Amino acid sequence: MTPLCRHSLAVATTLIAGVGLTACSGGSADPRPAETATKPTTNATLTAMDPILADLVGPGCADLVAKVPSGSGSLAEMAALPLATAARRSPVLKTLSAAVSGKLNSKVKLGQTLNGRDYTVFAPMDTAFAQVPAATMTRWKTDSPELVAVLTYHLVAGRLAPKKLIGTQRSVQGGDLTITGSGDALKVNGANVICGGIKTANATVYLIDQVLAPPK
Repeated sequence: MTPLCRHSLAVATTLIAGVGLTACSGGSADPRPAETATKPTTNATLTAMDPILADLVGPGCADLVAKVPSGSGSLAEMAALPLATAARRSPVLKTLSAAVSGKLNSKVKLGQTLNGRDYTVFAPMDTAFAQVPAATMTRWKTDSPELVAVLTYHLVAGRLAPKKLIGTQRSVQGGDLTITGSGDALKVNGANVICGGIKTANATVYLIDQVLAPPK
């Protein structure tokens, strides 16, 4: 090997550690990029990113933040808005927002109620409403008492952080809700909490994957 070749190899080795190089007289370096470990985004990571995201629980929080990291509909924006407004801006609560604002049933308008005091809200996502039979959704368009009962069954007076949530909670509708599990595996009446501990100006929100039926 020539002195020039030895010098080039030494410089390259210093600059690019860990990459296999061939002799100057032979082939080229392996063009494949070195593999790097990808760390999953956890709720603790989200908290470090923004204190507003503290207390988040549930397996879907990272995806929710990634979907809308900032601006309209983001969790950071929701924290500054009253509950009904925050729901309207959320990209995953369009059906719930329609149900509480009179768009599903013109006689059911709960916006002022939702914005008027502190609540804990088990909020069915759009995917949860998609599982409701079409006949039921049609009935709710005219059966105001039933729709109000369903919606208020998802509300608990006062704001409950995840650590205070477990057990039996009395809903605004009057029926009890049973919250079980821990950490990222919370359930309410068997429905999964996809992401919870979401803050609005007057509520703590838990996104769930089912619409809950109040006891008759």
